[in-house]
Amino acid sequence: MEVYFQYHRVQNAVRLQLLKLEENCKCEGYTVGSPHNTNCPVIDQKGNLEKVPYTQENDPSGPILVRWDGQDDPLNPVNQSTAQKLILTSLVSLVALSVTAASAIDACGVKQYSEFFGVSEVVGSLATGLFLIGFACGSLLSGPLSETFGRNAVYIATMVLFLIFIMASALAPNLQAHLVFRFIAGIFASTPLSCAGGTVADLWSPLQKTYAFPFYAVPAFVGPMVGQIIGAYIPATPALGWRWLEWIMLILGGAILCIIVIFLPETYGNLILRWKAKALRQQTGNERYRSPMEMNRQSLGQRLRISTSRPFAMFYSELIIILLSLYLTIMYIVLFTFLEGYTYVFGETYGISQGLTSICWAGMLVGVLFVIPLIPVVYTWTASEYKKTSAIAPETRLWYAMLGGAPAVPISLFWMGWTSNSSVSIWSPLIASAAFGYGITTIFIVSYMYLIDSYDIYAASALGFLVFTRYVVAGGITVAGGPIYRSIGVHYTLTILGAISAAMTPVPYLLFIYGPRIRTHSRYAVHSNIE
Repeated sequence: MEVYFQYHRVQNAVRLQLLKLEENCKCEGYTVGSPHNTNCPVIDQKGNLEKVPYTQENDPSGPILVRWDGQDDPLNPVNQSTAQKLILTSLVSLVALSVTAASAIDACGVKQYSEFFGVSEVVGSLATGLFLIGFACGSLLSGPLSETFGRNAVYIATMVLFLIFIMASALAPNLQAHLVFRFIAGIFASTPLSCAGGTVADLWSPLQKTYAFPFYAVPAFVGPMVGQIIGAYIPATPALGWRWLEWIMLILGGAILCIIVIFLPETYGNLILRWKAKALRQQTGNERYRSPMEMNRQSLGQRLRISTSRPFAMFYSELIIILLSLYLTIMYIVLFTFLEGYTYVFGETYGISQGLTSICWAGMLVGVLFVIPLIPVVYTWTASEYKKTSAIAPETRLWYAMLGGAPAVPISLFWMGWTSNSSVSIWSPLIASAAFGYGITTIFIVSYMYLIDSYDIYAASALGFLVFTRYVVAGGITVAGGPIYRSIGVHYTLTILGAISAAMTPVPYLLFIYGPRIRTHSRYAVHSNIE
């Protein structure tokens, strides 16, 4: 609904601008789109309605490229107030929260629906694993779709389809249908999650992203934890049962979809310029007005082909992408093995119920929130650099992980692994889980922000590989999580995971030192270095 009003605001803005142009023009017999006399006062005015034709200077038949009317154009989403942009960012964070919560909530009911369908819990855990693999597959398609139809249309269309298949999962008559519907739901769930990053990029300047991206990432990242907490007591409640895990996600997602439809405007600048060009053609009768999107001759099929192939082509040659993909994949292996592992870390060790075991995810949720006090510190340092150099080095984005986040992960895993004992207070592994939540969130933030700044126009491809690999691996390891904890125990499982993550801890520090040199040898990365 907000998009409808926004479209008409663009139409009205063009109409008013044309009226003003005609009032100020002193050319005899002037019609909009034709050249002005050299002594006309409009020649000295700012605006793009009378730009030199795009194809050839002074060619009356060439297209006129429609752009923003200066840096302060009110139609440009980046020129909205900070309060408005924070509200819009919070809306897309809710979308990400709803789909990531759905990714993990089924793990709360593995025992119940495995018994219902007469299968082992390993097979039952495929409901979560296939959803995550669906996430991976769908993530490669979101960029071209949002750049063709706009962010808002993709949010609404894919959220509707996501909710339809969540409903189908709740109604599934057998396990096979349930797993297929969960997989398809994961494909559509990934698109609004991936587009949310694009919306953040649409709204915020590079300096503002220092606080804007964490503002989006923190709510988005807590989804799996929120899903576990919401679903804690639902499967074991006779009046509800495991199917209500899906119904709750349907209700939550439906409510968020209504909010998006009513309040979220379009933020993709090229689509807004397309509306503006269309309004100019309609109101002037001059077909020469064209937006950058209309000047792009690349078809949707070509963009889809590039988006699905370039991420893998970049992987072989880009050390930065290799390191960060491996790092974040390991973090997600730990995170999603906890879906089954918490039963052994907390449930069996301390003899607590299935519901209370899921509530233990609140410890990690608290840890994620500890990232918030870092935001003003990192923003102050980044603003100081920007003031001195008028630019922001990609390595500046690594501060979140370097300020204790990277070492917090292995420390927390060793801590949790070797204090998860009935003779030690349950508060010890809970506090360790908070430290893990803090560490993994900082790694998530710096991985995204560093790749975006390092690869600029190729950032979508870099992030595509990052998303694909971590969700494919996380989907596979979710199924293996329970057997691993059962076979070697909590202590050794978390010790192995802690040792692997400890080996990756130097990555942000090494990139901070050697990142500029690595980028100079890259075919795709930004080469400029801010000393």
